Amino acid sequence: MHYGRTLCRATASQPRRPRIEEVAAGRLVEKFSAERSARADADRSESTPAESNRSPADETFAVTVAGETHELTRAEADRLRSALGDALTERREFVRTVASRREDGSYVVERRRADSSGHRKVFESRAALGRLYAELPTEFTAADVERPGLTGGRRHMLVRHFAEHPEFDCELVSRQPLTARKRTDAASEGDADDAPEPGTAGRGTGN
Repeated sequence: MHYGRTLCRATASQPRRPRIEEVAAGRLVEKFSAERSARADADRSESTPAESNRSPADETFAVTVAGETHELTRAEADRLRSALGDALTERREFVRTVASRREDGSYVVERRRADSSGHRKVFESRAALGRLYAELPTEFTAADVERPGLTGGRRHMLVRHFAEHPEFDCELVSRQPLTARKRTDAASEGDADDAPEPGTAGRGTGN
């Protein structure tokens, strides 16, 4: 059985980089495989011929992640499934904004304590938000963030989210108008070669 899925394509000119699903799954499998190996060594040293019959609980499963196959017991496979699900669904709360990553890979930014869809933006992935940030000038306002589907309160929400999220190296420098400034000129996410044409990075999967 297989856990995880590949959500990006590799090209001939650029090697495919591991997605969060593969990295999370790989680390979890390594953790559980190491635990299983240690237990197996201990069991072999204490086993006797009378213990040759295995119970259903000893059934093993082959789990393939990024081309590598690992054998896990039923209990370990169940633990991996649960832990992997937690790793692929993440929610982080900040002072004014909340960020969520869904199981399908989409990334949602919303204003805290706001139920209206006008204060929520769904991006295709976390990298899509990173590319939007990379497009912005060193000092930017809500007007610079505006794209199709990014208007009104969503623009201000994203300015605050960029300033609050530790992965984006910027800070608020003015509140009227709301303005943020990057501490460096380097983009916090994605390479320049991967950035889309100006005006396209803000397109998400929903409102």
